[in-house]
Amino acid sequence: MNQESNLRESSTFSRRTIIKLFGVSAVAGVVGYSRFKKPQPTVFQKDVLSLPRILEQNKSVVVVGAGLAGLACAYELSQRGFAVTLLEKSPQLGGKIASWDIEANGETFRMEHGFHGFFPQYYNLNNLVAEVGIKDNFQSLNFYSLVYRDEKYQPEVFYPTNSAFPWNIVDLAIASSNRLKWGINLTKIKHLQVFQAIGGYEREKNFRRFDDISVADWVAKDFPEGLYDLYFLPFAKSSLNAPDLMSVGELMQFFHFYFFGNPEGLAFNGTRDDMGTSLVQPIAEEIKKSGGKIITNATVSEINAVGGKIDSLNYQVAKNKTDIPFWVNPNDNLEKLPETTLEYFGAADEVYAVNFQKDEAISLTCTHQGCTVKMAADGYFHCPCHGAMFSVDGKVIQGPAKRDLESFKISQRQNDQLQLVANNPSNSSPEILKADYYVFATDVGGVQQLFKRINGDVSEEVCQQVEKLDIADPFAVCRFWFDRDFPWEQSNFTSLSGYELTDSITLYHRIQKQFIDWAERTGGSVVELHAYCYKEKQFPTQEALLTTFKKELYEIVPELQQAKILHRELVNQKNFSGYPPNSYQRRPETNTSIPNLIFAGDWVKMPFPCGLMERAVSSGLLAANIILHNEGLQRRELLSVNPQGLLQI
Repeated sequence: MNQESNLRESSTFSRRTIIKLFGVSAVAGVVGYSRFKKPQPTVFQKDVLSLPRILEQNKSVVVVGAGLAGLACAYELSQRGFAVTLLEKSPQLGGKIASWDIEANGETFRMEHGFHGFFPQYYNLNNLVAEVGIKDNFQSLNFYSLVYRDEKYQPEVFYPTNSAFPWNIVDLAIASSNRLKWGINLTKIKHLQVFQAIGGYEREKNFRRFDDISVADWVAKDFPEGLYDLYFLPFAKSSLNAPDLMSVGELMQFFHFYFFGNPEGLAFNGTRDDMGTSLVQPIAEEIKKSGGKIITNATVSEINAVGGKIDSLNYQVAKNKTDIPFWVNPNDNLEKLPETTLEYFGAADEVYAVNFQKDEAISLTCTHQGCTVKMAADGYFHCPCHGAMFSVDGKVIQGPAKRDLESFKISQRQNDQLQLVANNPSNSSPEILKADYYVFATDVGGVQQLFKRINGDVSEEVCQQVEKLDIADPFAVCRFWFDRDFPWEQSNFTSLSGYELTDSITLYHRIQKQFIDWAERTGGSVVELHAYCYKEKQFPTQEALLTTFKKELYEIVPELQQAKILHRELVNQKNFSGYPPNSYQRRPETNTSIPNLIFAGDWVKMPFPCGLMERAVSSGLLAANIILHNEGLQRRELLSVNPQGLLQI
């Protein structure tokens, strides 16, 4: 922590402040948050004029990216009469909540990027679910547990409650068997600062005060150890940002949205089927019913700017190779064998082995089921998942893979980055789209690639904002199919703390219908482990991830050591938005200084508290509202928790 931050924190507290914090004014605020009448959601940006809802002229919108942000934006605008075209690079919609078919033990299942919980304060997402008529696709998980590897802490169990702050803390303290281990000493200024900082949340003041400090630095000195171990560390990591790379300002917003400012209690729902079936496809169908056009496998090749605005964009549709170049960064985490001339670029599950002597690269994504292959001592690339083997130039040596690894040419070099383009690409001709508005709703890597494809002059400020966006550490999911079930007294989704890699465990054979049915027929079980933000230097390969996940699963569930693994699936990606120190002010807002370009995604600076899926959906609806407002239409009502904490001083 820097000295200036220490001085700034210390200067905010005085004897008068402490008296105010715990005096009559605080008590009056507490009484206002009754157990019997919870606070209501806050309405953001409500239109007071009676404006039309439906567009009466021809206006078109192109939305690039069909994750939750893009889907929400396309849904709202298609309902209001806009001609919407939604482009998605992947073969499936949904982004980080996408689902796809996989083959396991002779059957077809739907795989995802990991379990997602739907909290009651996801007001905008839940309202969208209600409008589409799919509330029955969700079910309560009844309670959830937080289990610690360190035996000095007992498991925490959270049940549904309507208690808002401060009663939720009181209830937590009463129910917690670890309450005497929180380590809180209210005679210490730093401990008081913790509660005032979270309980007194106010967005701009919060980020001015805390955005230049990482969570790891903030808690390094005189912080309640038990409080950090029990709540701060596991819940901070569930934001998919590691404590050493996460701004305290973002952590404060996270805690305010999910706990201190949340009047809905500590419970959440899960989907009855996979996320694609339960949520993504129903929204997509509504877009199509309203005349919207959805195009998958679509890669934007060129964006044409005229007069500072987006004039048109070109895209190609290709199920396999495309001739659209893309940029990759060096990967310094993979071990380079001395007898090879290969260097590595990319990250997570999109890694490329580059041979500068030949000015070419090969993708290390196995053509069987997408695992990342690794160079072994025998000079061949081996797949850690299903045993396929490839030569150093990507040729199949051993199945089950049938196709060679994809090959690429190096088309440009810029500093330490490389631009790659596929060898022997498909010859699909580009399509041109012209629209009144363009919404970029991709992930961080996607929007950065889009800006490198702009021809013409646009706002340099916006270009710099996009270039400086951060990507968090990678996340990984490993799902196992076993030939038997096992006893389990915790929740079917359980957070874990203290493990080298694993942050949660989900018992899919007790949550989702397809796996429940399979388990009833076979007596087996389907278990998923999730690592929210692992360090690539510690786990540089999928083999390292698989080995550690398996070892920790046997520690978490010892009974499974006697079971047979029937199948396993690994997903590891590096595409979640990063929120490091000093990133808030430079983060772009939804409305940009490029007149007809709007941003959506969880990387956008939001004007009200929100997180994870709610942040993505809210940004998409906020983007739609900007277009609606420009066309003189009534904006959608957006809701959030109280934007200010009770302990404002």
